[in-house]
Amino acid sequence: MGSYQLIKENINPHLQGNKCTLRIEGKDDVESALSELDSSSSPTLGRNAASRCITSASGTTRLVSLDIFRGLTVALMILVDNAGGFFPAINHSPWNGLTLADFVMPFFLFMVGVSLGLAYKNLTCRGAASKKAMLRALKLLTLGVFLQGGYFHGINDLTYGVDMYQIRWMGILQRIAIAYFLAAACEIWLRNDDKVNSELSLLKKYQRQWVVVLILTALYLLLLYGLYVPDWEYQIPIEASSSAKVYSVKCGVRGDTGPACNAVGMIDRKILGIRHLYRRPIYARTKQCSINSPDYGPLPPDAPSWCQAPFDPEGILSTVMATVSCLIGLQYGHIIVHFKDHKTRLLQWFVKSCCLVGLAVICDISGMHINKVLYSFSYMCFTTGAAGILFAAIYIMVDVYGYRRLIVVLEWMGKHALMIFILVACNVVPLILQGFYWGQPHNNILTSIGIGAQG
Repeated sequence: MGSYQLIKENINPHLQGNKCTLRIEGKDDVESALSELDSSSSPTLGRNAASRCITSASGTTRLVSLDIFRGLTVALMILVDNAGGFFPAINHSPWNGLTLADFVMPFFLFMVGVSLGLAYKNLTCRGAASKKAMLRALKLLTLGVFLQGGYFHGINDLTYGVDMYQIRWMGILQRIAIAYFLAAACEIWLRNDDKVNSELSLLKKYQRQWVVVLILTALYLLLLYGLYVPDWEYQIPIEASSSAKVYSVKCGVRGDTGPACNAVGMIDRKILGIRHLYRRPIYARTKQCSINSPDYGPLPPDAPSWCQAPFDPEGILSTVMATVSCLIGLQYGHIIVHFKDHKTRLLQWFVKSCCLVGLAVICDISGMHINKVLYSFSYMCFTTGAAGILFAAIYIMVDVYGYRRLIVVLEWMGKHALMIFILVACNVVPLILQGFYWGQPHNNILTSIGIGAQG
Protein backbone atom coordinates (compact mmCIF):
# COMPACT_ATOMS: atom_id res chain seq x y z
CA MET A 1 0.00 0.00 0.00
CA GLY A 2 3.01 2.31 0.17
CA SER A 3 4.32 4.34 3.03
CA TYR A 4 1.93 6.54 5.01
CA GLN A 5 2.53 9.90 6.52
CA LEU A 6 0.54 12.30 8.65
CA ILE A 7 -0.82 15.32 6.83
CA LYS A 8 -1.78 18.32 8.99
CA GLU A 9 -3.28 21.67 8.13
CA ASN A 10 -1.71 23.52 5.18
CA ILE A 11 1.23 21.09 4.82
CA ASN A 12 0.54 19.79 1.31
CA PRO A 13 1.00 22.61 -1.22
CA HIS A 14 -0.89 20.66 -3.90
CA LEU A 15 -4.15 20.86 -1.97
CA GLN A 16 -6.43 23.88 -1.92
CA GLY A 17 -6.76 25.51 1.47
CA ASN A 18 -6.95 23.02 4.29
CA LYS A 19 -8.57 20.21 2.36
CA CYS A 20 -7.48 16.68 1.65
CA THR A 21 -9.16 15.53 -1.57
CA LEU A 22 -9.74 12.06 -2.99
CA ARG A 23 -8.59 10.89 -6.38
CA ILE A 24 -11.00 8.28 -7.73
CA GLU A 25 -9.49 7.94 -11.20
CA GLY A 26 -8.28 4.48 -12.08
CA LYS A 27 -10.08 2.71 -9.23
CA ASP A 28 -12.21 0.33 -11.22
CA ASP A 29 -11.31 -2.69 -9.13
CA VAL A 30 -14.10 -4.65 -7.51
CA GLU A 31 -12.80 -3.93 -4.02
CA SER A 32 -13.72 -0.26 -4.37
CA ALA A 33 -17.34 -1.26 -4.82
CA LEU A 34 -17.61 -2.92 -1.41
CA SER A 35 -17.99 0.04 0.91
CA GLU A 36 -15.85 1.94 -1.60
CA LEU A 37 -13.03 -0.01 0.03
CA ASP A 38 -10.28 1.92 -1.71
CA SER A 39 -12.15 5.19 -2.16
CA SER A 40 -12.49 6.58 1.37
CA SER A 41 -11.42 10.18 1.44
CA SER A 42 -10.66 12.18 4.51
CA PRO A 43 -12.75 15.09 5.68
CA THR A 44 -11.77 18.68 5.43
CA LEU A 45 -9.15 19.00 8.12
CA GLY A 46 -10.53 20.27 11.42
CA ARG A 47 -9.32 23.28 13.33
CA ASN A 48 -8.00 21.00 16.00
CA ALA A 49 -4.45 19.94 15.15
CA ALA A 50 -5.34 16.42 16.22
CA SER A 51 -7.58 16.08 13.14
CA ARG A 52 -5.80 13.72 10.79
CA CYS A 53 -5.92 12.24 7.37
CA ILE A 54 -3.67 9.52 6.00
CA THR A 55 -2.28 9.58 2.49
CA SER A 56 -0.57 6.81 0.57
CA ALA A 57 2.36 7.16 -1.80
CA SER A 58 -0.12 7.18 -4.68
CA GLY A 59 -1.82 10.28 -3.30
CA THR A 60 -5.09 8.65 -2.24
CA THR A 61 -6.38 9.86 1.11
CA ARG A 62 -8.34 7.81 3.64
CA LEU A 63 -10.38 8.44 6.74
CA VAL A 64 -8.66 6.16 9.23
CA SER A 65 -11.65 5.77 11.54
CA LEU A 66 -13.70 4.44 8.62
CA ASP A 67 -11.04 1.82 7.85
CA ILE A 68 -10.98 0.75 11.49
CA PHE A 69 -14.79 0.61 11.66
CA ARG A 70 -14.77 -1.55 8.54
CA GLY A 71 -12.05 -3.78 10.00
CA LEU A 72 -13.99 -4.15 13.25
CA THR A 73 -17.06 -5.20 11.26
CA VAL A 74 -15.01 -7.76 9.32
CA ALA A 75 -13.70 -9.15 12.61
CA LEU A 76 -17.27 -9.32 13.92
CA MET A 77 -18.34 -11.15 10.76
CA ILE A 78 -15.58 -13.73 11.19
CA LEU A 79 -16.49 -14.18 14.85
CA VAL A 80 -20.18 -14.81 14.32
CA ASP A 81 -19.64 -16.97 11.24
CA ASN A 82 -17.27 -19.30 13.07
CA ALA A 83 -18.53 -19.12 16.65
CA GLY A 84 -22.24 -18.83 15.86
CA GLY A 85 -22.55 -22.60 15.55
CA PHE A 86 -21.11 -23.09 19.03
CA PHE A 87 -22.88 -20.11 20.61
CA PRO A 88 -26.31 -19.77 18.96
CA ALA A 89 -27.03 -16.69 21.08
CA ILE A 90 -24.66 -14.60 18.93
CA ASN A 91 -25.83 -16.15 15.66
CA HIS A 92 -28.51 -14.46 13.58
CA SER A 93 -31.87 -14.18 15.31
CA PRO A 94 -34.21 -16.96 14.05
CA TRP A 95 -36.86 -14.34 13.32
CA ASN A 96 -37.83 -11.30 15.41
CA GLY A 97 -35.15 -9.86 17.69
CA LEU A 98 -31.57 -8.74 17.41
CA THR A 99 -28.26 -10.51 18.02
CA LEU A 100 -24.60 -9.64 17.50
CA ALA A 101 -24.54 -11.17 14.01
CA ASP A 102 -27.45 -9.02 12.88
CA PHE A 103 -25.33 -5.86 12.97
CA VAL A 104 -22.82 -6.95 10.32
CA MET A 105 -24.80 -6.30 7.13
CA PRO A 106 -26.20 -2.87 8.08
CA PHE A 107 -22.77 -1.76 9.32
CA PHE A 108 -21.27 -2.51 5.89
CA LEU A 109 -24.12 -0.71 4.13
CA PHE A 110 -23.72 2.29 6.42
CA MET A 111 -20.01 2.47 5.58
CA VAL A 112 -20.75 2.27 1.85
CA GLY A 113 -22.83 5.41 2.25
CA VAL A 114 -20.26 7.29 4.33
CA SER A 115 -17.54 6.44 1.82
CA LEU A 116 -19.61 7.64 -1.11
CA GLY A 117 -20.20 10.99 0.57
CA LEU A 118 -16.43 11.42 0.79
CA ALA A 119 -15.50 9.92 -2.56
CA TYR A 120 -17.77 12.16 -4.63
CA LYS A 121 -17.38 15.41 -2.73
CA ASN A 122 -15.39 17.00 -5.60
CA LEU A 123 -17.38 15.66 -8.56
CA THR A 124 -16.40 17.03 -11.96
CA CYS A 125 -18.10 14.79 -14.54
CA ARG A 126 -21.39 13.15 -13.66
CA GLY A 127 -21.49 10.96 -16.74
CA ALA A 128 -18.06 9.44 -16.15
CA ALA A 129 -18.78 8.96 -12.45
CA SER A 130 -22.06 7.20 -13.25
CA LYS A 131 -20.31 4.87 -15.68
CA LYS A 132 -17.68 3.95 -13.10
CA ALA A 133 -20.32 3.35 -10.44
CA MET A 134 -22.29 1.10 -12.78
CA LEU A 135 -19.21 -0.93 -13.73
CA ARG A 136 -18.23 -1.38 -10.09
CA ALA A 137 -21.74 -2.52 -9.19
CA LEU A 138 -21.81 -5.00 -12.08
CA LYS A 139 -18.45 -6.43 -11.07
CA LEU A 140 -19.63 -6.90 -7.52
CA LEU A 141 -22.92 -8.44 -8.67
CA THR A 142 -21.07 -10.93 -10.86
CA LEU A 143 -18.66 -11.81 -8.08
CA GLY A 144 -21.57 -12.29 -5.69
CA VAL A 145 -23.44 -14.66 -7.99
CA PHE A 146 -20.24 -16.66 -8.57
CA LEU A 147 -19.36 -16.95 -4.88
CA GLN A 148 -22.84 -17.25 -3.39
CA GLY A 149 -24.91 -18.66 -6.22
CA GLY A 150 -24.00 -22.29 -5.51
CA TYR A 151 -21.00 -22.76 -7.78
CA PHE A 152 -18.96 -24.03 -4.85
CA HIS A 153 -20.82 -26.91 -3.26
CA GLY A 154 -19.55 -26.24 0.22
CA ILE A 155 -17.46 -27.78 2.90
CA ASN A 156 -16.58 -31.50 2.63
CA ASP A 157 -17.58 -31.64 -1.05
CA LEU A 158 -14.82 -31.34 -3.63
CA THR A 159 -17.13 -30.97 -6.62
CA TYR A 160 -18.07 -27.65 -8.17
CA GLY A 161 -20.47 -26.15 -10.67
CA VAL A 162 -24.04 -24.95 -10.40
CA ASP A 163 -27.32 -26.03 -11.93
CA MET A 164 -28.71 -22.90 -13.60
CA TYR A 165 -32.21 -24.07 -12.74
CA GLN A 166 -31.32 -23.66 -9.07
CA ILE A 167 -28.71 -20.90 -8.96
CA ARG A 168 -29.18 -18.35 -6.20
CA TRP A 169 -29.43 -14.87 -7.69
CA MET A 170 -29.37 -12.75 -4.54
CA GLY A 171 -26.78 -12.63 -1.77
CA ILE A 172 -24.67 -10.39 0.44
CA LEU A 173 -22.44 -8.97 -2.28
CA GLN A 174 -25.40 -8.53 -4.62
CA ARG A 175 -27.25 -6.52 -1.97
CA ILE A 176 -24.22 -4.31 -1.36
CA ALA A 177 -23.83 -3.79 -5.11
CA ILE A 178 -27.44 -2.67 -5.51
CA ALA A 179 -27.32 -0.35 -2.50
CA TYR A 180 -23.97 1.04 -3.63
CA PHE A 181 -25.20 1.84 -7.13
CA LEU A 182 -28.44 3.49 -6.01
CA ALA A 183 -26.66 5.55 -3.37
CA ALA A 184 -23.93 6.52 -5.85
CA ALA A 185 -26.55 7.59 -8.40
CA CYS A 186 -28.25 9.74 -5.77
CA GLU A 187 -24.96 11.35 -4.79
CA ILE A 188 -24.00 12.02 -8.39
CA TRP A 189 -27.33 13.39 -9.65
CA LEU A 190 -29.50 14.43 -6.70
CA ARG A 191 -27.73 17.34 -5.06
CA ASN A 192 -27.52 21.04 -5.78
CA ASP A 193 -24.69 23.54 -5.66
CA ASP A 194 -25.85 25.41 -2.56
CA LYS A 195 -23.28 26.36 0.04
CA VAL A 196 -23.56 24.66 3.41
CA ASN A 197 -23.15 26.73 6.56
CA SER A 198 -25.77 25.22 8.84
CA GLU A 199 -27.78 22.05 9.41
CA LEU A 200 -30.72 23.56 7.56
CA SER A 201 -28.62 24.40 4.50
CA LEU A 202 -27.19 20.87 4.60
CA LEU A 203 -30.71 19.45 4.51
CA LYS A 204 -31.62 21.78 1.66
CA LYS A 205 -28.57 20.81 -0.41
CA TYR A 206 -29.44 17.10 -0.25
CA GLN A 207 -33.22 17.36 0.05
CA ARG A 208 -33.82 15.28 -3.08
CA GLN A 209 -31.81 12.42 -1.56
CA TRP A 210 -34.03 12.55 1.51
CA VAL A 211 -37.04 12.38 -0.83
CA VAL A 212 -35.61 9.12 -2.22
CA VAL A 213 -35.23 7.81 1.35
CA LEU A 214 -38.89 8.60 2.05
CA ILE A 215 -40.03 7.05 -1.26
CA LEU A 216 -38.11 3.80 -0.68
CA THR A 217 -39.35 3.56 2.91
CA ALA A 218 -42.95 4.20 1.87
CA LEU A 219 -42.67 1.66 -0.97
CA TYR A 220 -41.31 -0.98 1.40
CA LEU A 221 -44.01 -0.41 4.02
CA LEU A 222 -46.78 -0.28 1.42
CA LEU A 223 -45.76 -3.60 -0.14
CA LEU A 224 -44.98 -5.34 3.15
CA TYR A 225 -48.26 -4.46 4.81
CA GLY A 226 -50.47 -3.96 1.76
CA LEU A 227 -49.86 -6.96 -0.49
CA TYR A 228 -52.15 -9.97 -0.27
CA VAL A 229 -50.23 -13.24 0.19
CA PRO A 230 -52.09 -16.27 -1.22
CA ASP A 231 -51.54 -19.93 -0.38
CA TRP A 232 -48.40 -21.43 -1.91
CA GLU A 233 -46.47 -24.68 -2.11
CA TYR A 234 -42.98 -26.02 -2.58
CA GLN A 235 -41.24 -29.34 -3.19
CA ILE A 236 -38.43 -31.20 -1.46
CA PRO A 237 -36.69 -34.01 -3.39
CA ILE A 238 -36.88 -37.46 -1.79
CA GLU A 239 -33.48 -39.07 -1.35
CA ALA A 240 -32.72 -42.10 -3.55
CA SER A 241 -35.79 -41.26 -5.62
CA SER A 242 -36.65 -39.14 -8.62
CA SER A 243 -39.85 -37.91 -7.01
CA ALA A 244 -40.39 -35.02 -4.57
CA LYS A 245 -42.68 -34.36 -1.62
CA VAL A 246 -45.01 -31.41 -2.00
CA TYR A 247 -45.72 -29.12 0.97
CA SER A 248 -48.65 -26.69 0.99
CA VAL A 249 -48.56 -23.49 3.02
CA LYS A 250 -51.87 -21.85 3.94
CA CYS A 251 -51.84 -18.06 3.94
CA GLY A 252 -54.58 -15.91 2.41
CA VAL A 253 -53.62 -12.90 4.52
CA ARG A 254 -52.43 -9.34 4.14
CA GLY A 255 -49.76 -7.57 6.20
CA ASP A 256 -48.46 -10.68 7.96
CA THR A 257 -44.81 -10.53 9.10
CA GLY A 258 -44.39 -14.14 10.19
CA PRO A 259 -42.06 -16.60 8.45
CA ALA A 260 -44.67 -18.22 6.22
CA CYS A 261 -46.93 -15.52 4.83
CA ASN A 262 -44.97 -12.29 4.51
CA ALA A 263 -44.80 -10.22 1.32
CA VAL A 264 -40.99 -10.31 1.28
CA GLY A 265 -40.94 -14.04 0.62
CA MET A 266 -43.89 -13.89 -1.78
CA ILE A 267 -42.20 -11.29 -4.01
CA ASP A 268 -39.03 -13.40 -4.19
CA ARG A 269 -41.01 -16.53 -5.03
CA LYS A 270 -42.90 -14.71 -7.79
CA ILE A 271 -39.98 -12.83 -9.37
CA LEU A 272 -36.89 -14.93 -8.65
CA GLY A 273 -38.58 -18.33 -8.39
CA ILE A 274 -38.55 -20.52 -5.31
CA ARG A 275 -35.76 -22.70 -6.75
CA HIS A 276 -33.44 -19.69 -6.77
CA LEU A 277 -33.81 -18.80 -3.09
CA TYR A 278 -31.56 -19.61 -0.13
CA ARG A 279 -32.24 -23.21 0.91
CA ARG A 280 -31.25 -23.04 4.55
CA PRO A 281 -33.73 -20.49 5.91
CA ILE A 282 -32.94 -18.81 9.19
CA TYR A 283 -36.44 -19.53 10.50
CA ALA A 284 -35.49 -23.23 10.56
CA ARG A 285 -33.98 -22.36 13.97
CA THR A 286 -37.27 -21.13 15.46
CA LYS A 287 -39.04 -23.12 18.17
CA GLN A 288 -41.71 -24.20 15.68
CA CYS A 289 -39.08 -25.74 13.39
CA SER A 290 -36.26 -26.96 15.65
CA ILE A 291 -36.15 -28.88 18.89
CA ASN A 292 -32.68 -27.32 19.41
CA SER A 293 -33.86 -23.72 18.95
CA PRO A 294 -32.18 -21.21 18.69
CA ASP A 295 -29.86 -23.66 16.91
CA TYR A 296 -30.64 -25.90 13.94
CA GLY A 297 -32.03 -29.27 14.84
CA PRO A 298 -34.56 -31.98 13.94
CA LEU A 299 -38.12 -30.93 13.22
CA PRO A 300 -40.60 -31.19 16.11
CA PRO A 301 -43.46 -33.68 15.57
CA ASP A 302 -45.96 -30.85 15.02
CA ALA A 303 -43.69 -28.67 12.84
CA PRO A 304 -45.60 -26.40 10.42
CA SER A 305 -45.36 -27.07 6.69
CA TRP A 306 -43.25 -23.99 5.90
CA CYS A 307 -40.25 -24.95 8.05
CA GLN A 308 -38.17 -26.36 5.18
CA ALA A 309 -39.23 -23.87 2.52
CA PRO A 310 -36.47 -21.80 0.86
CA PHE A 311 -36.31 -18.15 1.90
CA ASP A 312 -33.72 -15.58 0.86
CA PRO A 313 -32.49 -13.24 3.63
CA GLU A 314 -31.15 -10.92 0.92
CA GLY A 315 -34.31 -10.77 -1.14
CA ILE A 316 -35.70 -8.04 -3.40
CA LEU A 317 -38.04 -6.16 -1.06
CA SER A 318 -35.72 -6.35 1.92
CA THR A 319 -32.95 -4.91 -0.26
CA VAL A 320 -35.14 -1.84 -0.80
CA MET A 321 -34.98 -1.06 2.91
CA ALA A 322 -31.30 -2.06 3.05
CA THR A 323 -30.61 0.66 0.49
CA VAL A 324 -32.07 3.17 2.95
CA SER A 325 -29.32 2.21 5.43
CA CYS A 326 -26.78 3.10 2.76
CA LEU A 327 -28.47 6.42 1.94
CA ILE A 328 -28.55 7.44 5.60
CA GLY A 329 -24.86 6.57 5.87
CA LEU A 330 -24.35 8.88 2.89
CA GLN A 331 -25.77 11.76 4.95
CA TYR A 332 -23.28 11.01 7.72
CA GLY A 333 -20.54 11.34 5.12
CA HIS A 334 -21.91 14.75 4.11
CA ILE A 335 -21.43 15.95 7.68
CA ILE A 336 -17.71 15.18 7.39
CA VAL A 337 -17.46 17.00 4.08
CA HIS A 338 -19.26 20.20 5.06
CA PHE A 339 -18.41 20.70 8.75
CA LYS A 340 -14.79 21.12 9.89
CA ASP A 341 -15.23 21.20 13.65
CA HIS A 342 -15.10 17.90 15.55
CA LYS A 343 -17.71 19.01 18.03
CA THR A 344 -20.22 19.91 15.31
CA ARG A 345 -19.71 16.60 13.52
CA LEU A 346 -20.04 14.54 16.67
CA LEU A 347 -23.10 16.41 17.87
CA GLN A 348 -24.92 15.87 14.58
CA TRP A 349 -23.94 12.20 14.44
CA PHE A 350 -24.99 11.46 18.00
CA VAL A 351 -28.30 13.34 17.73
CA LYS A 352 -29.27 11.61 14.48
CA SER A 353 -28.17 8.20 15.78
CA CYS A 354 -30.07 8.51 19.05
CA CYS A 355 -33.19 9.59 17.19
CA LEU A 356 -32.94 6.53 14.93
CA VAL A 357 -32.48 4.17 17.88
CA GLY A 358 -35.37 5.79 19.75
CA LEU A 359 -37.65 5.53 16.71
CA ALA A 360 -36.71 1.85 16.34
CA VAL A 361 -37.63 1.10 19.96
CA ILE A 362 -40.98 2.87 19.58
CA CYS A 363 -41.75 0.94 16.39
CA ASP A 364 -40.78 -2.38 17.98
CA ILE A 365 -43.01 -1.74 20.99
CA SER A 366 -45.83 -0.76 18.65
CA GLY A 367 -45.65 -4.09 16.81
CA MET A 368 -43.33 -3.25 13.91
CA HIS A 369 -40.76 -5.71 15.20
CA ILE A 370 -37.01 -5.59 14.69
CA ASN A 371 -36.36 -8.30 12.11
CA LYS A 372 -33.15 -8.79 10.17
CA VAL A 373 -34.52 -11.28 7.63
CA LEU A 374 -37.30 -8.89 6.54
CA TYR A 375 -34.98 -5.91 7.04
CA SER A 376 -37.87 -4.22 8.83
CA PHE A 377 -38.09 -0.45 9.24
CA SER A 378 -37.36 -0.73 12.96
CA TYR A 379 -34.36 -2.96 12.24
CA MET A 380 -33.01 -0.43 9.74
CA CYS A 381 -33.41 2.43 12.23
CA PHE A 382 -31.84 0.60 15.17
CA THR A 383 -28.83 -0.85 13.34
CA THR A 384 -28.14 2.35 11.39
CA GLY A 385 -28.33 4.37 14.59
CA ALA A 386 -26.00 1.90 16.30
CA ALA A 387 -23.60 2.19 13.35
CA GLY A 388 -23.62 5.97 13.70
CA ILE A 389 -22.86 5.82 17.42
CA LEU A 390 -20.03 3.31 16.98
CA PHE A 391 -18.57 5.28 14.08
CA ALA A 392 -18.61 8.47 16.15
CA ALA A 393 -16.89 6.68 19.04
CA ILE A 394 -14.16 5.37 16.74
CA TYR A 395 -13.79 8.82 15.20
CA ILE A 396 -13.19 10.33 18.65
CA MET A 397 -10.59 7.73 19.49
CA VAL A 398 -8.76 7.69 16.15
CA ASP A 399 -9.22 10.97 14.29
CA VAL A 400 -9.53 13.28 17.28
CA TYR A 401 -7.08 11.76 19.74
CA GLY A 402 -4.92 9.87 17.23
CA TYR A 403 -5.07 6.54 19.07
CA ARG A 404 -4.15 3.89 16.44
CA ARG A 405 -1.21 1.75 17.49
CA LEU A 406 -3.08 -1.09 19.17
CA ILE A 407 -5.74 -1.31 16.45
CA VAL A 408 -3.51 -1.26 13.38
CA VAL A 409 -4.67 -4.82 12.60
CA LEU A 410 -8.27 -3.62 12.33
CA GLU A 411 -7.12 -0.83 10.03
CA TRP A 412 -5.41 -3.38 7.77
CA MET A 413 -8.50 -5.59 7.77
CA GLY A 414 -10.62 -2.60 6.83
CA LYS A 415 -8.45 -1.85 3.82
CA HIS A 416 -8.72 -5.46 2.60
CA ALA A 417 -12.30 -6.20 3.60
CA LEU A 418 -13.44 -7.67 0.30
CA MET A 419 -10.46 -10.01 0.06
CA ILE A 420 -11.06 -11.25 3.61
CA PHE A 421 -14.77 -11.70 2.91
CA ILE A 422 -14.07 -13.81 -0.18
CA LEU A 423 -11.42 -15.97 1.48
CA VAL A 424 -13.17 -16.51 4.81
CA ALA A 425 -16.91 -15.83 4.63
CA CYS A 426 -17.34 -17.45 1.19
CA ASN A 427 -15.49 -20.62 2.27
CA VAL A 428 -12.72 -20.20 -0.31
CA VAL A 429 -9.99 -20.94 2.27
CA PRO A 430 -11.75 -24.09 3.58
CA LEU A 431 -12.26 -25.31 0.01
CA ILE A 432 -8.59 -24.77 -0.77
CA LEU A 433 -7.47 -26.59 2.37
CA GLN A 434 -9.83 -29.49 1.72
CA GLY A 435 -8.37 -29.87 -1.75
CA PHE A 436 -5.27 -31.40 -0.15
CA TYR A 437 -6.19 -34.86 1.18
CA TRP A 438 -4.77 -38.37 1.52
CA GLY A 439 -6.58 -41.45 0.24
CA GLN A 440 -10.13 -40.10 0.38
CA PRO A 441 -11.45 -36.52 0.08
CA HIS A 442 -12.76 -36.55 3.65
CA ASN A 443 -9.24 -37.22 4.93
CA ASN A 444 -8.09 -33.62 4.65
CA ILE A 445 -6.37 -30.98 6.73
CA LEU A 446 -9.55 -29.57 8.24
CA THR A 447 -11.08 -32.87 9.33
CA SER A 448 -7.73 -33.92 10.83
CA ILE A 449 -7.97 -31.01 13.28
CA GLY A 450 -11.64 -31.58 14.02
CA ILE A 451 -13.28 -29.12 11.59
CA GLY A 452 -16.01 -30.45 9.33
CA ALA A 453 -17.74 -33.80 9.14
CA GLN A 454 -15.77 -36.97 9.54
CA GLY A 455 -15.95 -39.92 7.21
